[in-house]
Amino acid sequence: MVPRSARLAAVSALALAAVATGCGPGTGADGAPPPTRAAQPAPDPTTPPPSPAALEDAEPSTEPPPSPSASSAAPVPATTRPARPTTGPSTAPAPRVLMRVGSEGGQVRELQARLRQTGHFGRNPTGYYGTVTADAVRSFQDRRKLPVTGRADVVTWQRLLTMSRNPTADELDPPTERPVAAPDERCLKGRVLCISKKSRTLAWMIDGKVVSAMDVRFGSEYTPTREGEFPVYWKSRDHVSTLYDTPMPYALFFSGGQAVHYSADFAANGYGGASHGCVNVRDEKKVAALFDQVRKDDKVVIYW
Repeated sequence: MVPRSARLAAVSALALAAVATGCGPGTGADGAPPPTRAAQPAPDPTTPPPSPAALEDAEPSTEPPPSPSASSAAPVPATTRPARPTTGPSTAPAPRVLMRVGSEGGQVRELQARLRQTGHFGRNPTGYYGTVTADAVRSFQDRRKLPVTGRADVVTWQRLLTMSRNPTADELDPPTERPVAAPDERCLKGRVLCISKKSRTLAWMIDGKVVSAMDVRFGSEYTPTREGEFPVYWKSRDHVSTLYDTPMPYALFFSGGQAVHYSADFAANGYGGASHGCVNVRDEKKVAALFDQVRKDDKVVIYW
Protein backbone atom coordinates (compact mmCIF):
# COMPACT_ATOMS: atom_id res chain seq x y z
CA MET A 1 0.00 0.00 0.00
CA VAL A 2 1.37 3.45 -1.06
CA PRO A 3 1.71 5.87 1.76
CA ARG A 4 -0.51 9.03 1.74
CA SER A 5 2.54 11.37 1.53
CA ALA A 6 3.77 9.64 -1.61
CA ARG A 7 0.37 10.05 -3.33
CA LEU A 8 0.32 13.78 -2.56
CA ALA A 9 3.81 14.25 -4.00
CA ALA A 10 2.81 12.52 -7.26
CA VAL A 11 -0.29 14.72 -7.74
CA SER A 12 1.78 17.88 -7.23
CA ALA A 13 4.31 16.72 -9.83
CA LEU A 14 1.57 16.10 -12.44
CA ALA A 15 0.09 19.59 -11.89
CA LEU A 16 3.46 21.29 -12.37
CA ALA A 17 4.09 19.34 -15.59
CA ALA A 18 0.75 20.49 -17.06
CA VAL A 19 1.57 24.18 -16.44
CA ALA A 20 5.09 23.87 -17.99
CA THR A 21 3.87 22.32 -21.32
CA GLY A 22 0.96 24.72 -22.04
CA CYS A 23 0.82 26.04 -25.78
CA GLY A 24 -1.33 29.13 -25.34
CA PRO A 25 -1.99 31.93 -22.98
CA GLY A 26 -3.72 30.95 -19.84
CA THR A 27 -3.71 31.55 -16.18
CA GLY A 28 -1.19 30.22 -13.76
CA ALA A 29 -1.82 28.13 -10.80
CA ASP A 30 -2.31 31.29 -8.73
CA GLY A 31 -4.89 32.83 -11.16
CA ALA A 32 -2.55 35.65 -12.38
CA PRO A 33 -1.95 36.14 -16.15
CA PRO A 34 1.41 34.94 -17.47
CA PRO A 35 4.08 37.53 -18.18
CA THR A 36 4.03 38.88 -21.80
CA ARG A 37 7.75 39.68 -21.98
CA ALA A 38 10.68 37.82 -20.51
CA ALA A 39 12.58 39.78 -17.91
CA GLN A 40 15.99 41.07 -19.05
CA PRO A 41 18.85 39.65 -17.08
CA ALA A 42 20.72 42.13 -15.00
CA PRO A 43 24.09 43.11 -16.49
CA ASP A 44 27.12 41.48 -15.06
CA PRO A 45 29.07 44.18 -13.30
CA THR A 46 32.28 42.29 -13.97
CA THR A 47 31.87 42.44 -17.81
CA PRO A 48 33.49 45.58 -19.38
CA PRO A 49 31.32 47.69 -21.80
CA PRO A 50 32.01 47.32 -25.55
CA SER A 51 34.56 49.74 -27.02
CA PRO A 52 33.50 52.48 -29.53
CA ALA A 53 35.46 50.66 -32.23
CA ALA A 54 33.48 47.50 -31.61
CA LEU A 55 30.24 49.43 -31.90
CA GLU A 56 31.36 50.99 -35.25
CA ASP A 57 32.31 47.54 -36.65
CA ALA A 58 29.01 45.97 -35.70
CA GLU A 59 26.81 44.98 -38.64
CA PRO A 60 23.91 47.38 -39.27
CA SER A 61 20.41 46.25 -38.59
CA THR A 62 18.51 44.88 -41.59
CA GLU A 63 15.16 46.00 -40.19
CA PRO A 64 13.74 49.25 -41.63
CA PRO A 65 13.79 52.23 -39.30
CA PRO A 66 10.51 52.98 -37.58
CA SER A 67 8.28 55.39 -39.50
CA PRO A 68 7.82 58.79 -37.87
CA SER A 69 4.72 59.25 -35.84
CA ALA A 70 1.92 61.18 -37.47
CA SER A 71 1.84 63.39 -34.42
CA SER A 72 5.54 64.25 -34.57
CA ALA A 73 6.19 67.88 -35.58
CA ALA A 74 7.69 68.64 -39.01
CA PRO A 75 11.08 70.39 -38.97
CA VAL A 76 10.81 74.18 -39.10
CA PRO A 77 12.61 75.59 -42.21
CA ALA A 78 15.45 77.95 -41.56
CA THR A 79 14.59 81.60 -42.00
CA THR A 80 18.14 82.87 -42.31
CA ARG A 81 18.58 84.78 -45.63
CA PRO A 82 21.46 83.40 -47.74
CA ALA A 83 24.49 85.58 -48.14
CA ARG A 84 24.68 87.58 -51.40
CA PRO A 85 27.40 86.52 -53.82
CA THR A 86 30.39 88.82 -53.88
CA THR A 87 31.24 88.06 -57.52
CA GLY A 88 29.34 87.80 -60.78
CA PRO A 89 27.77 90.15 -63.36
CA SER A 90 26.68 93.60 -62.24
CA THR A 91 22.98 94.12 -61.69
CA ALA A 92 23.18 97.92 -62.08
CA PRO A 93 20.49 99.23 -64.47
CA ALA A 94 21.56 100.32 -67.95
CA PRO A 95 21.77 104.10 -68.46
CA ARG A 96 18.59 105.73 -69.77
CA VAL A 97 18.46 106.12 -73.55
CA LEU A 98 17.74 109.66 -74.74
CA MET A 99 17.83 109.17 -78.53
CA ARG A 100 17.94 106.22 -80.90
CA VAL A 101 17.24 105.34 -84.54
CA GLY A 102 13.89 106.89 -85.44
CA SER A 103 14.17 109.82 -83.02
CA GLU A 104 13.88 113.32 -84.46
CA GLY A 105 13.78 116.90 -83.31
CA GLY A 106 15.96 119.64 -81.87
CA GLN A 107 17.98 117.43 -79.51
CA VAL A 108 18.92 115.11 -82.39
CA ARG A 109 20.04 118.17 -84.37
CA GLU A 110 22.22 119.26 -81.43
CA LEU A 111 23.62 115.74 -81.07
CA GLN A 112 24.63 115.73 -84.74
CA ALA A 113 26.19 119.20 -84.50
CA ARG A 114 28.25 118.20 -81.44
CA LEU A 115 29.30 114.91 -83.06
CA ARG A 116 30.46 116.92 -86.07
CA GLN A 117 32.53 119.17 -83.78
CA THR A 118 34.31 116.08 -82.40
CA GLY A 119 34.96 114.66 -85.88
CA HIS A 120 32.47 111.78 -85.82
CA PHE A 121 29.67 113.15 -88.06
CA GLY A 122 30.60 114.24 -91.57
CA ARG A 123 27.32 115.88 -92.55
CA ASN A 124 25.23 118.84 -91.56
CA PRO A 125 22.54 118.26 -88.93
CA THR A 126 19.21 117.04 -90.25
CA GLY A 127 17.29 116.51 -87.00
CA TYR A 128 16.63 112.84 -87.87
CA TYR A 129 18.39 109.94 -86.08
CA GLY A 130 19.13 107.48 -88.87
CA THR A 131 21.79 104.87 -89.53
CA VAL A 132 24.45 107.51 -90.30
CA THR A 133 23.89 109.13 -86.89
CA ALA A 134 23.90 105.71 -85.18
CA ASP A 135 27.28 104.91 -86.79
CA ALA A 136 28.62 108.28 -85.62
CA VAL A 137 27.48 107.56 -82.04
CA ARG A 138 29.14 104.12 -82.17
CA SER A 139 32.38 105.73 -83.34
CA PHE A 140 32.25 108.24 -80.48
CA GLN A 141 31.46 105.53 -77.90
CA ASP A 142 34.25 103.28 -79.14
CA ARG A 143 36.82 106.08 -79.01
CA ARG A 144 35.80 106.96 -75.43
CA LYS A 145 35.73 103.32 -74.19
CA LEU A 146 31.96 103.43 -73.61
CA PRO A 147 29.56 100.55 -74.34
CA VAL A 148 29.15 100.62 -78.14
CA THR A 149 25.39 100.57 -78.71
CA GLY A 150 24.71 103.26 -81.32
CA ARG A 151 22.12 104.74 -78.96
CA ALA A 152 22.63 108.11 -77.28
CA ASP A 153 22.16 107.28 -73.60
CA VAL A 154 22.69 109.60 -70.63
CA VAL A 155 26.35 108.63 -70.17
CA THR A 156 27.19 109.14 -73.86
CA TRP A 157 25.36 112.47 -73.96
CA GLN A 158 27.11 113.81 -70.83
CA ARG A 159 30.52 112.81 -72.21
CA LEU A 160 29.73 114.52 -75.52
CA LEU A 161 28.65 117.71 -73.73
CA THR A 162 32.00 117.91 -71.91
CA MET A 163 33.93 117.51 -75.19
CA SER A 164 32.03 120.01 -77.36
CA ARG A 165 30.67 123.55 -77.23
CA ASN A 166 27.18 124.90 -77.73
CA PRO A 167 26.47 124.82 -81.50
CA THR A 168 25.74 128.10 -83.24
CA ALA A 169 22.49 128.73 -85.11
CA ASP A 170 24.24 128.10 -88.44
CA GLU A 171 25.69 124.84 -87.14
CA LEU A 172 22.28 123.64 -85.95
CA ASP A 173 20.34 124.70 -89.05
CA PRO A 174 22.75 124.89 -91.99
CA PRO A 175 21.53 125.79 -95.49
CA THR A 176 22.50 122.45 -97.00
CA GLU A 177 22.34 118.79 -95.97
CA ARG A 178 26.05 118.33 -96.62
CA PRO A 179 28.77 120.83 -95.69
CA VAL A 180 29.51 123.27 -98.47
CA ALA A 181 32.75 122.31 -100.18
CA ALA A 182 35.81 124.53 -100.19
CA PRO A 183 35.38 126.72 -103.25
CA ASP A 184 37.30 126.16 -106.43
CA GLU A 185 39.81 128.96 -107.04
CA ARG A 186 37.78 130.04 -110.08
CA CYS A 187 34.94 130.91 -107.64
CA LEU A 188 36.91 133.45 -105.62
CA LYS A 189 36.44 136.44 -107.95
CA GLY A 190 33.30 137.99 -109.36
CA ARG A 191 29.75 136.67 -109.32
CA VAL A 192 29.81 132.88 -109.45
CA LEU A 193 27.48 129.90 -109.12
CA CYS A 194 30.09 127.60 -107.48
CA ILE A 195 28.81 124.01 -107.83
CA SER A 196 30.62 121.01 -106.25
CA LYS A 197 29.77 117.51 -107.44
CA LYS A 198 31.61 116.02 -104.47
CA SER A 199 29.57 117.78 -101.78
CA ARG A 200 26.47 118.13 -103.99
CA THR A 201 26.08 121.78 -103.06
CA LEU A 202 25.71 125.09 -104.88
CA ALA A 203 27.18 128.24 -103.32
CA TRP A 204 26.19 131.59 -104.76
CA MET A 205 29.33 133.68 -104.24
CA ILE A 206 30.20 137.32 -104.80
CA ASP A 207 33.89 138.27 -104.60
CA GLY A 208 34.77 135.16 -102.59
CA LYS A 209 31.93 135.40 -100.05
CA VAL A 210 29.04 132.94 -99.85
CA VAL A 211 25.71 134.74 -100.21
CA SER A 212 23.52 131.60 -100.12
CA ALA A 213 23.90 127.83 -100.44
CA MET A 214 21.60 124.95 -101.40
CA ASP A 215 21.53 121.21 -102.05
CA VAL A 216 21.74 120.08 -105.69
CA ARG A 217 21.80 116.86 -107.69
CA PHE A 218 23.13 116.06 -111.15
CA GLY A 219 22.56 113.94 -114.23
CA SER A 220 22.98 110.17 -114.38
CA GLU A 221 25.92 108.38 -115.99
CA TYR A 222 23.96 108.30 -119.26
CA THR A 223 23.12 112.03 -119.15
CA PRO A 224 25.99 113.54 -117.13
CA THR A 225 26.16 117.16 -116.07
CA ARG A 226 29.02 118.90 -117.84
CA GLU A 227 31.99 120.13 -115.78
CA GLY A 228 33.90 123.34 -116.37
CA GLU A 229 33.34 127.09 -116.47
CA PHE A 230 30.33 128.55 -118.29
CA PRO A 231 28.37 131.84 -118.50
CA VAL A 232 24.66 132.13 -117.76
CA TYR A 233 23.30 132.80 -121.24
CA TRP A 234 19.52 132.63 -120.65
CA LYS A 235 17.02 132.94 -117.80
CA SER A 236 13.51 131.42 -118.01
CA ARG A 237 11.27 131.68 -114.92
CA ASP A 238 8.47 129.27 -115.96
CA HIS A 239 10.36 127.10 -118.41
CA VAL A 240 9.09 123.69 -119.59
CA SER A 241 11.43 121.24 -121.30
CA THR A 242 10.47 120.71 -124.96
CA LEU A 243 12.54 117.50 -125.02
CA TYR A 244 11.16 115.81 -121.88
CA ASP A 245 7.93 117.85 -121.43
CA THR A 246 9.00 118.50 -117.81
CA PRO A 247 8.63 121.76 -115.86
CA MET A 248 11.94 123.56 -115.17
CA PRO A 249 10.98 126.57 -113.00
CA TYR A 250 13.58 129.32 -112.42
CA ALA A 251 15.91 127.96 -115.10
CA LEU A 252 19.37 129.48 -115.46
CA PHE A 253 20.84 128.00 -118.66
CA PHE A 254 24.62 127.69 -118.85
CA SER A 255 25.47 125.00 -121.49
CA GLY A 256 23.14 123.95 -124.31
CA GLY A 257 19.98 122.55 -122.70
CA GLN A 258 21.57 122.21 -119.24
CA ALA A 259 20.44 124.65 -116.57
CA VAL A 260 20.23 125.25 -112.85
CA HIS A 261 16.51 124.98 -111.91
CA TYR A 262 14.01 123.86 -109.29
CA SER A 263 12.99 120.16 -109.35
CA ALA A 264 9.79 118.96 -107.72
CA ASP A 265 11.03 115.37 -108.10
CA PHE A 266 14.22 116.20 -106.19
CA ALA A 267 12.15 117.86 -103.46
CA ALA A 268 9.96 114.75 -103.15
CA ASN A 269 12.45 111.91 -103.66
CA GLY A 270 15.85 113.34 -102.76
CA TYR A 271 18.95 111.70 -104.14
CA GLY A 272 17.08 108.57 -105.16
CA GLY A 273 16.79 109.96 -108.69
CA ALA A 274 18.83 112.02 -111.15
CA SER A 275 18.37 114.73 -113.72
CA HIS A 276 18.86 114.58 -117.49
CA GLY A 277 22.01 116.67 -117.14
CA CYS A 278 20.68 119.77 -115.37
CA VAL A 279 21.63 120.96 -111.88
CA ASN A 280 18.47 120.30 -109.83
CA VAL A 281 17.70 122.40 -106.72
CA ARG A 282 15.18 121.07 -104.18
CA ASP A 283 14.54 124.26 -102.16
CA GLU A 284 12.10 126.31 -104.25
CA LYS A 285 12.34 129.47 -102.16
CA LYS A 286 16.11 129.52 -102.37
CA VAL A 287 16.28 128.96 -106.11
CA ALA A 288 13.57 131.59 -106.66
CA ALA A 289 15.67 134.13 -104.74
CA LEU A 290 18.76 133.01 -106.66
CA PHE A 291 16.95 133.48 -109.98
CA ASP A 292 16.21 137.10 -109.06
CA GLN A 293 19.83 137.83 -108.11
CA VAL A 294 21.72 136.14 -110.93
CA ARG A 295 22.40 138.16 -114.07
CA LYS A 296 23.11 137.12 -117.60
CA ASP A 297 26.83 136.36 -118.09
CA ASP A 298 27.39 135.59 -114.43
CA LYS A 299 29.78 132.67 -114.14
CA VAL A 300 28.93 128.99 -113.49
CA VAL A 301 31.77 126.73 -112.23
CA ILE A 302 31.10 122.99 -111.90
CA TYR A 303 33.90 120.86 -110.40
CA TRP A 304 34.67 117.85 -108.17
